[in-house]
Amino acid sequence: MQLPSGPQTPAFVQLTRWIFSPMSFMDECVRRFGDIYTLNLDKNIPKLVFVSNPQALQQILTQDTRADFHAPGDRNGLLKSLLGDNSVISLSGVQHQRQRQLMMPPFHGDRMRTYSQVINQVTTETLAQVQIGQTFDVRKTTQAITLRVIMQAVFGVDRGERAEQLAHLLSELLDRSSSPLSVSMLYFPILQQEWGGISPWAIQMRVQRAVDALIYAEIAERRTHPDLSRTDILSLLMAAQDEAGESMTDVELRDELMTLLVAGHETTATALAWALYWLHKLPAVRDKLVAELDLLGVDPDVNAIVKAPYLEAVCNETLRIYPVAMLTMPRVSLKSVTLAGREIPPETTILGSIYSTHQRSDLYPQPQEFRPERFLERKFSTFEFLPFGSGARRCIGSAFAMMELKLSLAKILSRWELELGDKRDIHPKRRGLVTAPERPIQLLVKSHRSAIDLHPVQAIDRGAFA
Repeated sequence: MQLPSGPQTPAFVQLTRWIFSPMSFMDECVRRFGDIYTLNLDKNIPKLVFVSNPQALQQILTQDTRADFHAPGDRNGLLKSLLGDNSVISLSGVQHQRQRQLMMPPFHGDRMRTYSQVINQVTTETLAQVQIGQTFDVRKTTQAITLRVIMQAVFGVDRGERAEQLAHLLSELLDRSSSPLSVSMLYFPILQQEWGGISPWAIQMRVQRAVDALIYAEIAERRTHPDLSRTDILSLLMAAQDEAGESMTDVELRDELMTLLVAGHETTATALAWALYWLHKLPAVRDKLVAELDLLGVDPDVNAIVKAPYLEAVCNETLRIYPVAMLTMPRVSLKSVTLAGREIPPETTILGSIYSTHQRSDLYPQPQEFRPERFLERKFSTFEFLPFGSGARRCIGSAFAMMELKLSLAKILSRWELELGDKRDIHPKRRGLVTAPERPIQLLVKSHRSAIDLHPVQAIDRGAFA
């Protein structure tokens, strides 16, 4: 049984293209081979099947805990050096289900309202540091916002010596792991050598160990001086118990905290930066969104913001056009299956291409055009629009990320008049294992908006946003 067609170039050439220009590589493969194809990235590991057919994705992602496919954590090995062996991303089967169940409570119900207050406060304080007439680097600013938010959500603090050291080291670690060289080190184990402590891998590991030491110190302090009144994620995870009455070990806590700190910071910062770019690249889209937000009043309720239809459409279109995560987590076929008319043998590793699915012109006409209205005109299934993945490996913090994206955008647009400092087009590039803008996005602070700037309610067509 043969795998679907794919490039016939040597594995090293394919891997090089995948490391340095993954999106153009996927675009070319879709043009040549269609919405299911095979890549050979390493002669020593099995070939990978990429899928961007929604029907096939539905088949894979609804069967990933049943008889046809499974979602093994050991296929996420590229993340283990950063997140550890006990991250929910690294685990499989019963262990994976246990960790997800222990981690779910902080991301539901009243906890989310608590986080909303943090998001609004941090966004306001961060942007207030930029003066009128100044230009600022958007992604650095959104990183500052999302790092402070996730630090407060995870630890309940973002001030103090330990918190500030952790924030600094975490930013350094993510910056170091984002270069093509760092990505190459993940794909080529031979580069994971410390060479007397002077290699790039050695430097990265030193920062990693320093981050770990701070996290373990925080865990130890919480265990020594427990405070039942705390509601941050670390406190909730330490108190959580599985069905057998067992709590997480220190190592499990460290790995899950790293997962939350990394995934909850870097990805949302990038999405927020892209949203601000598109909104100021396309003034008509920005004006429509500002009008919707103004209609909510000076100090709107969190639920009103979260449910605002055009804001939802803008956020969805931001996550569609350049998704931060290019691929779903790997699935493996347990037996021979038919996907999109192709026979797939057992033990085949399959990756859903989020990027290519979001670029399908049959789903999204003119897919390179940023047009939020497409999300008001029709509802897309979770296998046509899947920025957070789907199935058993769907991002556990997706609701948190969407709320942060919406609230931060609403706060920024309601308080400040901004303008692109450089109106040239900006495209995505690889940043570590995800994507980011290819160069800094610069925004100029023109003025502060006040209550008198709000559009009169009677002047706005409420139906324009429905």
